[in-house]
Amino acid sequence: MPAKSKKQQMAAGAALSAKRGDRSKASLKGASRQMVESMSKAELEQMACAKRSELPTRKRAN
Repeated sequence: MPAKSKKQQMAAGAALSAKRGDRSKASLKGASRQMVESMSKAELEQMACAKRSELPTRKRAN
């Protein structure tokens, strides 16, 4: 599932970096901290690879 907003994509990228070991898990905050615990590496890669130009800055609340 690709990201639905730029913020979500950036959080997924930070979580993926921590999952790979490039960044410490303690440095994560908010959504990225939850993502690293609840999502697999493949799910994070898929979410982080969305084209940023096609995404809104924030997802609208329904």
